[in-house]
Amino acid sequence: MKMLCRLKIVFTIVLLLNITLLAAADVRTDKVDRLLSQWDNPNSPGCALAIIKDGKIMYKRGYGMSNLELNVLISPKTVFYTGSVSKQFVAMSIALLAEKGMLSLEDDISKYIPEMPDYGTPIKIRHLVNHTSGLRDYLSLLDIAGIDFGSFHEEDVIELISRQKELNFKPGEKYLYSNSGYFLMAVIVERVSGKSLRQFAEENIFRPLKMKNSHFHDDYTVLIKNRASGYFPAGKKKFKNFISTFDCVGSGGLFTSVEDLFLWDQNFYHYKVGGKDVIELMHTRGTLNSGKEINYAFALNIGNYKGLKTVSHGGALGGYRSALIRFPEQNFSVICLSNLSSFNPMRISQKVADIYLADYFKEVVKSEKKPEEDMFIKLPQAKLKEKVGTYIQPKSENMIRLFMKDGTLFFRIHDQNYPLAAVSETEFQALNESVNFLLKFERQSKGKPLLLHVHQEGEKPATYELFKMPQLTPGQFNEYAGDYYSEELQVFFKLRLKKGELYFVHKNAPGAPLQPTFKDKFNVKGFKIHFIRNDKNEISGFRLDAGRVKNLMFDIK
Repeated sequence: MKMLCRLKIVFTIVLLLNITLLAAADVRTDKVDRLLSQWDNPNSPGCALAIIKDGKIMYKRGYGMSNLELNVLISPKTVFYTGSVSKQFVAMSIALLAEKGMLSLEDDISKYIPEMPDYGTPIKIRHLVNHTSGLRDYLSLLDIAGIDFGSFHEEDVIELISRQKELNFKPGEKYLYSNSGYFLMAVIVERVSGKSLRQFAEENIFRPLKMKNSHFHDDYTVLIKNRASGYFPAGKKKFKNFISTFDCVGSGGLFTSVEDLFLWDQNFYHYKVGGKDVIELMHTRGTLNSGKEINYAFALNIGNYKGLKTVSHGGALGGYRSALIRFPEQNFSVICLSNLSSFNPMRISQKVADIYLADYFKEVVKSEKKPEEDMFIKLPQAKLKEKVGTYIQPKSENMIRLFMKDGTLFFRIHDQNYPLAAVSETEFQALNESVNFLLKFERQSKGKPLLLHVHQEGEKPATYELFKMPQLTPGQFNEYAGDYYSEELQVFFKLRLKKGELYFVHKNAPGAPLQPTFKDKFNVKGFKIHFIRNDKNEISGFRLDAGRVKNLMFDIK
């Protein structure tokens, strides 16, 4: 009888414990559902989510629509284009070939891609892996040229990259993300193995891991079961299709689901593909010529979030966005795949981690902590207007702008406008769920410009100073008008004077006028343009910088 009573007590305790755990799980999943509630409706694209702990999917769900035209819901089985999350599988393919002795990370890439020009110093495979090659980014080159990337296929891209006469920098000198490097890694996989990247990954990664709904999409005409359509916002509660004929792989190209990516995530613990040595290599961070170690490994960003170690990567192309973030010491991961271009899956994944890992976090950076709404204050219009203007980083010449609209101060960066709310007279918070910008103003001694410190979550603070834009007359602008040709892009750029301002008027040109910054220097829509003069002080051309492309030369014709 006593034994029976004890068994009843133990059973009751276990039952209560399970009920408590289920209740706790319900509270957390309810928070996750609320976090994604704005996309969880039949009139919006959305995302698929998987939350992983200790080798199991704790929670998986789809939010919103996979296809708005056919009224198909997103589910955990929905297949998405993952953009640069694909790069992990390209890096694994290279690592597997290196393990088999079929190539070396120290090999000069010209051994496998003789089409590449001689830059006077070898570009090694490891430079491609770690984004330290200095190669100009081919997607940026296509964007600059106004060429639809869906019209370029593998041979076209090889030719485009091999036409570039200069590197952004000497290999190994710096880190600068370049899709060209991973595209060329896919070419190397093909030429070394004798199989396409799609075939190699299928045989050596996807099939062994039983990732049945994953493949590299190297033929855009191939049908994909359960594929989500990609979308762009097109006004309030309106969307437009992303339709692509892009089928270059390496820089991207992977279609997969959150359920399949769970299997990939677990391979980093169990080494089913590659073994322990290859997995350790995948986590080996790159090293610059100076000896400085960078955070980028084999398409894995080794970082931290609120004091916890993370291994992550995001992806984006057209109407698709993706993120996979792993907290290896907590055996916890979040996978988020979206079919909406305005969606921020990495930020959502971090917020999911906030819900599940709250007890683990070791730090909260004060400058990144988002104020509550009741902390905002109302400032006089005069106090807001005095902060309006253009701000510049003197070394990089990166620029941002603050302006007033309907009594609200706005912050414009990367062609996006963010309304600001005052935390104090000198601190402002960007009112946007997908990004976390905190702006701090600092007055210097008399005669020196106002400083603006921009804090963005996960980034080092950037300092700008208030800058008075130079004013040019139509006659001065007209000196720069003309037709310019890039041999490396094989395109003409036309510069014309319109209504007293200077505009590019070629196909897909920026719609904004060129803004003068310094003598013979202009900015427009992320382009930095430096005009070159000959011995007669006449304009002979210009060099263009656009983030992942440096010193691209255009000659006047």
